[in-house]
Amino acid sequence: MANLINLENVSKSYGLKTLLDGVSLGVQTGDRIGVVGLNGGGKTTLLEVMSGIEPPDSGRVTHTGDLRLAVVTQRAELDDDATIGHVVVEPLGLQTFEWASNARVRDVLGGLGIVELGLDTRVGSLSGGERRRVNLAAALVQDLDLVALDEPTNHLDVEGVQWLAEHLLARKVALIVVTHDRWFLDTVANRTWEVHDGTVDFYEGGYNDWTFARAERARQAEAMEQRRRNLARKELAWLRRGAPARTSKPRYRVEAAEALIKDVPPPRDTVELMAFSRQRQGNVVVELEDARIDSPDGRTLVDHLTWRLAPGERIGLVGVNGSGKTTLLRTIAGAHALAAGRRIEGQTVRLGWLRQELDDLDGDRRLIDAVEDVASRVQMGTKELTASQLAERLGFNAKRQRDFIRNLSGGERRRLQLTRVLMAEPNFLLLDEPTNDLDIDTLQELESLLDSWPGTLIVISHDRYLIERIADNTYALFGDGKLTHLPGGIEEYLERRKQAEGGSGPVDLGGYDEAGSSGSSESSGSSGKKLSSAEEHALQKKMNSTERKMAKLDEKIAALEAEMAEASATTEPDYEELKRLDTQLSDVRVQHEELEMHWLELGEQLER
Repeated sequence: MANLINLENVSKSYGLKTLLDGVSLGVQTGDRIGVVGLNGGGKTTLLEVMSGIEPPDSGRVTHTGDLRLAVVTQRAELDDDATIGHVVVEPLGLQTFEWASNARVRDVLGGLGIVELGLDTRVGSLSGGERRRVNLAAALVQDLDLVALDEPTNHLDVEGVQWLAEHLLARKVALIVVTHDRWFLDTVANRTWEVHDGTVDFYEGGYNDWTFARAERARQAEAMEQRRRNLARKELAWLRRGAPARTSKPRYRVEAAEALIKDVPPPRDTVELMAFSRQRQGNVVVELEDARIDSPDGRTLVDHLTWRLAPGERIGLVGVNGSGKTTLLRTIAGAHALAAGRRIEGQTVRLGWLRQELDDLDGDRRLIDAVEDVASRVQMGTKELTASQLAERLGFNAKRQRDFIRNLSGGERRRLQLTRVLMAEPNFLLLDEPTNDLDIDTLQELESLLDSWPGTLIVISHDRYLIERIADNTYALFGDGKLTHLPGGIEEYLERRKQAEGGSGPVDLGGYDEAGSSGSSESSGSSGKKLSSAEEHALQKKMNSTERKMAKLDEKIAALEAEMAEASATTEPDYEELKRLDTQLSDVRVQHEELEMHWLELGEQLER
């Protein structure tokens, strides 16, 4: 393991806001680091300070002497007069026509769809998303030690995100990536950094591990506070006695992830929400009958389409870039005319539409005023929220709500746009790439809000995690003039795309299995020897036995904790007894942890 970048006591501020405050960290070969945090919290600043784009206000940033580093920011500052070939291929010492002779260049240009854009195309004629892809390609074709990426999945379709994850995993290159794409984060990252309040917290693993670790930290903090209250009288007794007794602080046991989620109900009651939605919307939402939808440039995207959206239906819409997803959404909203057929809209439909384009709002107005312009209160399921409460749930604290719109970052403007859409209390919601510029905490809050939202929903997104989380049905545009229902969701979409391109067999999901959990492809068992029925039965028997032993120890731990709480609550605690109980409790917890590790090892053997 060689050290590539070091930060020593680095601080960085913009105006009155301190984004990094005495941060020390390092990046080594083999590290694949996902950087997460709230919009405006310092993620991009950390990336730019580490890569040398921005100098620190104080502290030191050092790179290994021969570090080969490429940085892809959201700025995509390219020469408008240059061609794509000049930007991507020629810096490698190749002529534009020689790109196909280099395997890496061929893979990158094909995977990111650069070949379709045309290497002779001028950069100035490209859209913002196309420029971002060209910038990303120019970095990935290089021979690198470390690549730093800022929101690389924005403007990539589902296949592009999948390709990028597989490409990065296949290369022996260290990675730092700022991303809100949870599937991508969980697939590529082996470490996660959370940037907040000027500091950086470090976690092992990707999104799933980070989510569990945060929940576990919160649980431990809550338990510690409860214990502090229970021991308050003992502390007072110590002070009154003069010389305090010595006791060892018990080590809190980290329970298995199942203990955190065993009492959590399903995210939403689909049947109840659909019934409630039918009461609000009636039986007709929007229907397309024998419809033909043409793109603005005259291409036929869908023909002979009959689609009746049911009240409460939740649909994820996927397809490659340019397949017509946004045009279909605009047609459903009534903003794009049908070339043939007819569109029927229910009389009670109240449309809420989150477009990719940001609202043009007066920068001299305050944020909360822009929200209250829509409504002062909103009903979300069974709960009524004020404009301020909804804004706070979407990441705007009371102080930020009083700030002027001109001071908001791009991500914050996107959140404001989303807040205004929800404040209108729509019963039919269209979300066009809602994950762009939204941080993970805001996405989680949005998902939580939508769990209790009774209405019809269509979401276009390259974020497979979001689609799998909030949509009940997935539809795709494959470019064949049809809208295809995919009972198998994103998995089925990628398999069909693979087959259409002449591939065969299941798609490698880069460590993301059907259950949505992270794991390496080596542990999937595809190449290993399968267990016999007898071996599986024996392993299952051992697991059941281990579970019974763990359950007995759980009961013993609970009994010891109750004894300690009772002993601590007396006016004159017996400190020798407390010490004995604490020692016994520590021993039992160690036994439980050993059994837990054994149980996990048995489970891994069973999965092979």
